Amino acid sequence: MSISSKKALIIQGGGFRTGFSAGVLDAFLENNYSDFDIYAANSGGAIALSYFLGEQKKRCFEAICYLATHKQFLSYFRVLSDKGMMDVDCFHDVATQHVTFELSKAIQNIKHKQVGIVLTDISLGRAVHYHPSVETWMDAVIASCTLPFVTKGRHNLNGKEYMDGAWSDPLPVQWAYEQGAKEITVIRTLPPDLKMSLSWPDYFGAMYNRSNEALKNIFKNNHLTYNNSIDFINNPPKDVKIVQIAPERQLTAGTYTNSIEAITKDYNFGFQKGLAFLSLEHYHTSS
Repeated sequence: MSISSKKALIIQGGGFRTGFSAGVLDAFLENNYSDFDIYAANSGGAIALSYFLGEQKKRCFEAICYLATHKQFLSYFRVLSDKGMMDVDCFHDVATQHVTFELSKAIQNIKHKQVGIVLTDISLGRAVHYHPSVETWMDAVIASCTLPFVTKGRHNLNGKEYMDGAWSDPLPVQWAYEQGAKEITVIRTLPPDLKMSLSWPDYFGAMYNRSNEALKNIFKNNHLTYNNSIDFINNPPKDVKIVQIAPERQLTAGTYTNSIEAITKDYNFGFQKGLAFLSLEHYHTSS
């Protein structure tokens, strides 16, 4: 396929808001819509992308619900421990024992495709768009979900330490464009035009990592990086088309707050949004 016709799918992170993304992707699976050449996702979006590439309808939703109710995953008593409030290492057990991820199918489906699970390289303070293998897929997803302060804060992958990619490239639309994507679909977990200001986690992250200039700047400039991506989406280069599937309002579940009822509501909302997108996409394709 030529560069001029490459299509990309980008999935934003969002913790338990990933229920919305799971709904959108299940609408895609139900309608056999997977015609993409480039995939990029971070944090919870990387979990959603994994089950989507494994062609496993409803399984991401089940995995998110399992994590929401699993005592080992979320414990406020661990806030000051090495594991953190959320034990992201639990995802390995979830994906291999409880809500099995079809890794071999996913590997098959990314042949001749580009995949960028977004990580933040802690030592260099920059984004890494990691193409996973059979051996590294689980670790790449866990690394992409490793939030500073909330989880253990860093994860080792092939001898290097990484954390959540949302801090270095929260919406990797520009990366997808640089890979040759001319049609980009972005699944969002926040309202489309919402912009960010410097948050308390960003402020404390910059202070905590002040001895690492590059990593300090990752935290200090995180909101600017995010806002620049929003500007790119709203004002893309003339040779690329960007379409967003996004909630018009804040979702029911939050990054850390959840309930099965909230996740289910967001999932159903996402599923309907996915169907609406496909209906519009079919109209444009056939007209």
